[in-house]
Amino acid sequence: MAAAAAPRLYPHADATSVLAQIGHTPLLRLATLTADLPGNIEIYGKAEYFNPGGSVKDRPALNMILDGERTGRLNPQRTLLDATSGNTGIAYAMIAAARGYQVKLCLPQNASPERKRILKAYGAELVLTDPGSGSDGAIRECRKIYEAYPDRYFYPDQYNNPANWKAHYETTGVEIIDQTAGRVTHFVAGLGTSGTFTGVARRLRRDVPGAQCISMQPATPFHGLEGLKHMPTAIVPGIYEESLADENIWIETEHAYRMVKRAARREGLLIGISAGANMVAARQLAERCAASGETNAVIVTVLCDGADKYLSDHFWDDKDTD
Repeated sequence: MAAAAAPRLYPHADATSVLAQIGHTPLLRLATLTADLPGNIEIYGKAEYFNPGGSVKDRPALNMILDGERTGRLNPQRTLLDATSGNTGIAYAMIAAARGYQVKLCLPQNASPERKRILKAYGAELVLTDPGSGSDGAIRECRKIYEAYPDRYFYPDQYNNPANWKAHYETTGVEIIDQTAGRVTHFVAGLGTSGTFTGVARRLRRDVPGAQCISMQPATPFHGLEGLKHMPTAIVPGIYEESLADENIWIETEHAYRMVKRAARREGLLIGISAGANMVAARQLAERCAASGETNAVIVTVLCDGADKYLSDHFWDDKDTD
């Protein structure tokens, strides 16, 4: 049974404001991804690049900022400070610009040039951290800054803030159930902060208890899946709950790269690298469903962001075909 339409995170905003546009993104059928499989196996991608900040992170960023305002931890005298691999930072910077706050962000130096330029365009102050330490290095630097000057900053701490996953429990998960008319049989998403997976999985556990929830992670500690964590070797987010996943799929960076190019050339979709990794995992699930005779699966994944932040990456120039 379909759920009621998901509420907006910022329901009192003027409908024409940028913040009122966050959420209610389309669910796209990825038809060519299952065209060679038997039965009626469907794969859908939640096109989160339709959010005004260009990614799925608009949802938790807005919810964490609103929570900071409600609790009094965020006010015009405090600068918003957090660690990010890029997309949450962009969402913070966009929302803060609209609401009159200053933003300071710690992110790895090897974040794509496009992401850094977007952040600067919104007026964010950047603290670039050791690229070899990935997002964990940015987290450690952010904590050091906050501990030295706690009165100067509002530190939402996206990796440990329940308002992160609750944004997806209240909106993304409800939208997926509504848009599939309750037919979703599998949900798969990569783990970074784990907010998207945690929130949607908890909503599905409540409203569609038969649905399988599958997490996705990079196959190795050193990888090119920007924003995703290899949990066995990373600082594990406080909001992450491993038991929510029925299983985990491990994805190689090169396979995600190839899928990104395939999505552009066969689906007409310019998506980011983590979205490509999600599509690889969804395809693997579809193949397994077909092999086991489960030919009426409805698999939903997340197209976290668009390719505009990754067009300078060299994999676009590789001669391998999709």
